[in-house]
Order: sequence, then C-alpha cells, then structure tokens
Amino acid sequence: MSRIEHTRFSTLDLAPIRDDGDAGLALRNSLALAQHVEKLGFERFWVAEHHNMDGIASAATPVLIGYLASGTSRIRLGAGGVMLPNHAPLVVAEQFGTLEALYPGRIELGLGRAPGADQFTAHALRRDRMGSADDFPADVEELQRLLGPRQPNQRVIAMPGAGSNVPLWLLGSSLFSAQLAAAKGLPYAFASHFAPRYMHEAIRLYRENFRPSEVLDKPYVMLGVPLMAADTDEQAEYLATTAYQRILALIRGQSLVLVPPVTSMQGKWLPHEQDAVGSFLGMALIGGPDKIRARLDVLLEQTAADELIFTCDLYETADRHRAFDILAGLR
Repeated sequence: MSRIEHTRFSTLDLAPIRDDGDAGLALRNSLALAQHVEKLGFERFWVAEHHNMDGIASAATPVLIGYLASGTSRIRLGAGGVMLPNHAPLVVAEQFGTLEALYPGRIELGLGRAPGADQFTAHALRRDRMGSADDFPADVEELQRLLGPRQPNQRVIAMPGAGSNVPLWLLGSSLFSAQLAAAKGLPYAFASHFAPRYMHEAIRLYRENFRPSEVLDKPYVMLGVPLMAADTDEQAEYLATTAYQRILALIRGQSLVLVPPVTSMQGKWLPHEQDAVGSFLGMALIGGPDKIRARLDVLLEQTAADELIFTCDLYETADRHRAFDILAGLR
C-alpha cells in the first residue's frame, strides 16, 4: 500500500485577494475552501499571519479562525502561524483561549519566530514592545504556562486560556525551530512550501533530538507543499502561471494580488528570476492526477512525513476546489 493512504492531508490558506476582488471576497473564499476540504476528510485548515501585503487577507489570524470555525463543524482550525515576535504571549493566549472556549477541541496554535513583515511594519505592530526572534524560546514557554493549568499564586492568568491546553506547534523554515521543537517534544511543521532548502536537515535534526513530552511521545513532522493540480498536466501548467506571477511579484517587491494565468511566462521574467521562482516552488506538485501521485510517492518516500499541508494559489475558486478533489482522490 502506498504511503499516501497513511499520510494525513491538511490545508494552509493565505486568503488570497484577486486582482478583481477584495478582502471580503477573499475571506468568503477561504471559508468555502475550508468547508470543501472538510467534506473531503482533511485533518486541519490553517491560516497564516502576514502584514502589509495587499494580496493577503489573513493578517488578523484569530478573527479569521473564528469566522472559519463558525462555518465548519469538524475540521481542526489554527494558525500556521502566529508570528510570536509581533505579539505579547498573554494576548495570544487570551485570543486562542477564547477560540477554544467557543469551539472546544478544534483549535490549535502554530508559532513562528520571524515577524513575517518588513522592519517598518514590525515597528508598527510592536510600537514600544521590543519583540525579537531571540525571545522566541522564552515566549513559547510563557505561552505554555498561560495555556496550561493555573498554578498556585500565579499572578497573571489568561482568561479565557488558562487550563485550555490549546495544542502548540512550532513552525520553521530553517534549523532553529526544529531543534526547539525536538527539545520541547512538540509537533513540527516545516515551511517547505516556500523554503525547501533546509527541509531534509531540519527533519533529521528534529527526529534525532526529539524528547518525548506530555503532549507527544514520538516525533511528528508536517511539511508544507504547494499544490497546482488539474485534470491534465497541460492544464495544471497553465493554471500554475498564477503562482509563478505572484512569486515573481514578491521577488520584485510588487503587488501580490492574484492575477489570471497566462499561456506563457516567456518575456515576463528574466532567467535569474525564473530560477528564483523555481527554487521557491521547489516542492510544488504541478500536474494531472498521475503526475501528482508520482511526485507525492517520491516526497513521502524521501521524508516519511506524518502529514502534508497544502497551499493552493490558483486564480479561480473552482480550480482550487478541483485541485483538492484530485488530491483527495489519490487516497
């Protein structure tokens, strides 16, 4: 039996804004996608915190999670992730404690150590609070205390939040969080959907150094994977040009709104830009069902990942839904 049948599938969404739409449409599309993959039996649906990006509507992550939870019934919902340097741990604990109180057993919290923004935006987010990626281990510990059982003489409590034990994940695109997740015995999600370079080394470090904890007795690895599936290889390559144009715009510092696919990228990028986009999407699954299955088999054979979390930045909502239909049909 293929590893595909034994691997959990999940979705990571950035609530992409189309060139002919707005944030409201993007958020409604996000809910429609969450409802769709819930019906397909996916494990979780995460949204990511990004700021000062005109093509991404998921900045207020806890608010969006509440909206998604109100429109779904089973699928687990969480942040992939909350960028901890931007926030006081107490505020995060209260936000996710509130979500857990409203939707018990369905909320989880993925934590990143990068600000996810440029220095000007980071300053606007923090103001006088001098948040730093260097504070990440201490901030994670504080969050664990705030979400854990209330202790005698505890002077600061998160309410809601105390005793909720909202599950924590550590996220990373380098090696630091892999080692911290291993030391803390937490599940680990690697951002291979945009930074595949250190994936194998991060997985190795995490598994070799893992220490069992109260929440996890053995390593658990989830990998981010861009998905651009369609009924034929040719259609998938055509639809994928939306993602190519978006990554090209990111590299150039231009608008990140989704634009329609094009028949050819020739003349749209320089050779070094094409290489950079290709590196960014090095883990992408692009193709019809047979090609997607073959790529998945290789990926799972090489990594033995416990779970894959898929991003899908296709232009049309129907094409995004169809991509996940194709993926689910491989199981």
